[in-house]
Amino acid sequence: MIKQNGIVGAGGAGFPTYAKLDKRADTIILNCAECEPLLKLHRQILERYAYEILSTLDLIKKTIGAKEVIIGVKGSYKGACEAVNQYVTSFENMRLQKLREMYPAGDEIVLIYQTTGRRPQPGALPISVGVTVFNVETIYNVYRALNGDPVTHKFVTVAGEVASPVTLNVPLGMTAGELVALAGGATVKNPVYLLGGPMMGRLGNEQSIVTKTFNAIIVLPEDHPIVMRKNTRTAIDMKRAMAACCQCNYCTDLCPRHLLGYPINPSEFMRVVSNHTPSDVKPMIDGMFCSSCGLCEAFSCGQGLSPRMLLDAFKAQFRAAGVQPPKDLPLRDVDPAIDYRHVPVSRLAARLGVSKYNRTAPLDENTVLKPRSVKILLSQHIGAPAVAAVKKGDTVKVGDLVAAAPEGKLGVNIHSSVNGTVKAVTDKFIWIEQ
Repeated sequence: MIKQNGIVGAGGAGFPTYAKLDKRADTIILNCAECEPLLKLHRQILERYAYEILSTLDLIKKTIGAKEVIIGVKGSYKGACEAVNQYVTSFENMRLQKLREMYPAGDEIVLIYQTTGRRPQPGALPISVGVTVFNVETIYNVYRALNGDPVTHKFVTVAGEVASPVTLNVPLGMTAGELVALAGGATVKNPVYLLGGPMMGRLGNEQSIVTKTFNAIIVLPEDHPIVMRKNTRTAIDMKRAMAACCQCNYCTDLCPRHLLGYPINPSEFMRVVSNHTPSDVKPMIDGMFCSSCGLCEAFSCGQGLSPRMLLDAFKAQFRAAGVQPPKDLPLRDVDPAIDYRHVPVSRLAARLGVSKYNRTAPLDENTVLKPRSVKILLSQHIGAPAVAAVKKGDTVKVGDLVAAAPEGKLGVNIHSSVNGTVKAVTDKFIWIEQ
C-alpha cells in the first residue's frame, strides 16, 4: 500500500518508506526535531493531526512487531507536545521524548542517540541497531494512504524576505515562484531562492519544481552571507583553506558525529587540504562519514572557511570513482564533553543572519490552489526513477497513476496532483495542464 501510493521520506533524500518496514526493528522513532532554523511544517502537522499520526505509528508498530514508539519533539514546540500528550497514553508502549533545542537534533544518528542511547556502526543504517525513523509528514502521508489517498501534495514553508510567511499544502509540480507569490511575493529586489533550510538547503530559482522532499523556500537578498557562501567555488575554498586554516580544531570540537565517536575529523581533513598533502588519505576517507550538517563552516570556523563544502566535493569524487566507505570501523567512546558542545538553534540562527526571519508561518490548508500547469518529476527520491504510465493527450484526475515504480527496483509510484490533460511526457517529467 505504501509503495503503490508513492510514499517516500518527506524531506532529505526521500528514501522509499516501504523499504523501512522491517521486522528487525524493535523501536520506531518519529522525528519532529525540525532542526534547521525557520522550518516549521512538521511541528505544525503534528499539532494539527496528532491522533491520526499516533494511530498510524501504532499500526506500523503492530505490523512489524516493534516493541516501542518514541515521539521525538523539541520541548520548545509546546503546541506539538501538548497535542501528543493528549493522545499518547491511548496507545501501548508509546512515549513522548522531548529533545534539546540544538542543531542538528534531526540528524538520524543524533536523534537515535538522544532517544535510545544506541549508535549504529559507521556507515550502517538505523535498522542495524533495531531502529526505524520516520518524519512527521511521511507518517501523515501513510495515514492518508490508509484512507485511499496517494501522495499528490506537499507541505512547504515559505519564509524569509516575503510579505506573508506561510506553510501551504501544494500540488506536486508547482514552481517555487508560484509559492512565493502565494506568500505575498518577495520584499527585496533580485531575490534568491534557498530551497530547504539555511544549513543544508540548495540555491534554486523561480522555476524550481516542488517534489515529495521539498520542505521550504527561504527568500533571501542576493548579498546575504548564506547566498554568498553557497555561491563560492570549490577551487577558491581550497585556496582559502591553504592560506588561512590555523588548525584551531573548533570544527572537530563541535562536530556532532565526531562527538558521538564516529570516524570523522574535520580539522585533520583541513590539515591535509591546507598543507596540500593528498597522500594522507585517511582523513579524506573518514570524511565519507560526514553528515554534511554544515556546523563546521556556518558556526565553528572563526576564519570563515568551508570544511563541509570541501568534504562534499571529495565525497562526490570518491563516489564517482567507485570508492566505498570502509566497513566495520570501531566507534570511539562518546566524548564526555558532548553535553557542553551542543549548538543552540537560536545562536545558530543569529550567526547565520536569519533570526529576523523567524516569524509565524501559519499552516494554511484552506486556500484551494489551481496552478495552470504542473511538471511532475519522475525522479523524486532515492532509487530508480518511475516509468511514465501516461502519454500526451491523456486526461487525468487528482490521484491517478501517471508513473509506475520500475519492476524489481527500489522505487514508488507517482500520481497526478491536478485534474487536466497531459501536454508532454519526457524522460524527466510529465507536464499536465489544467
